[in-house]
Amino acid sequence: MGVIRLGTSSWADRQLLASGWYPRSVRTPAGRLAYYASRFDLVEADTGFHAIPAAETTAAWAAATPDGFTFDVKAFGLLTGHPTRLAALPADLRPDGVDVTLRLRRRDLPEEAVEELWHRFHQALDPLDGAGKLGTVTLGFPPWLAYGPAAVRRVLDAVERCQHRPAAVELRHHSWFEGTRAAETLGLLRSAGASYVCVDMPQGLESSVPPLLAVTAEPAVVRFHGHSDGWERGAKEYTYSDRELEDWAARLRHLSADADELHVLMNTCCAGQAQRDGERLAELLSAPAPRRGLRAV
Repeated sequence: MGVIRLGTSSWADRQLLASGWYPRSVRTPAGRLAYYASRFDLVEADTGFHAIPAAETTAAWAAATPDGFTFDVKAFGLLTGHPTRLAALPADLRPDGVDVTLRLRRRDLPEEAVEELWHRFHQALDPLDGAGKLGTVTLGFPPWLAYGPAAVRRVLDAVERCQHRPAAVELRHHSWFEGTRAAETLGLLRSAGASYVCVDMPQGLESSVPPLLAVTAEPAVVRFHGHSDGWERGAKEYTYSDRELEDWAARLRHLSADADELHVLMNTCCAGQAQRDGERLAELLSAPAPRRGLRAV
């Protein structure tokens, strides 16, 4: 088996801070991150999705965590096609005379501004990369991005802009995985040198993709979103049962046999549930594998 790194998709969201998962004595941002890193060896920094962090901030993340800790960083949402608050852009890149409460898309900016946003995003990654703590750049594409020539170009362009850093692609429209299209999508990512992000999520929605396990590049990546009935309304409340986690532990062991490193992230971030499920899954993965056949995926 390859190395399995496990963590959650946040360490500082408001519900987590209010949940009691952190001891009362842990009160500072650096202290919380250090405590988190004593429990997990991986985290997804989703703050990069909402705004590009300052290099001083990411340097502080690196300083607060031990050697061997890894950050997977979500790319700034505007760069992957998400509407983004104008106020989230650096002030010098905002169009003149536009209400900062409005949302923009990438097409609303000149290409030189997009280039500069990528440049600044990479500058924010430099401290983590220099400390040997950068995992993947996670490219999360919006659920309305259906398969097609233009969409393929958009995905490949974003992967290329990750430069020498490992890119991980999460697609959230079923059209990428219908019939034989699944093999085409995986082949596309493999040829581009990008990791395919497997997701466990509610099924039967426009944004639903199957929990297809595959390795297209290093590291392999699996993200757990849960099966909340309110997924399309943004609800993430979900508790994985022991049976579900036992089943997934077997699948993850099987997947890790095809990868040098596997990143596993719990994204059921509601009042510490991701951390609790993550800790339980870590226990199952560290236990001896049961002597029984794996379920078909």
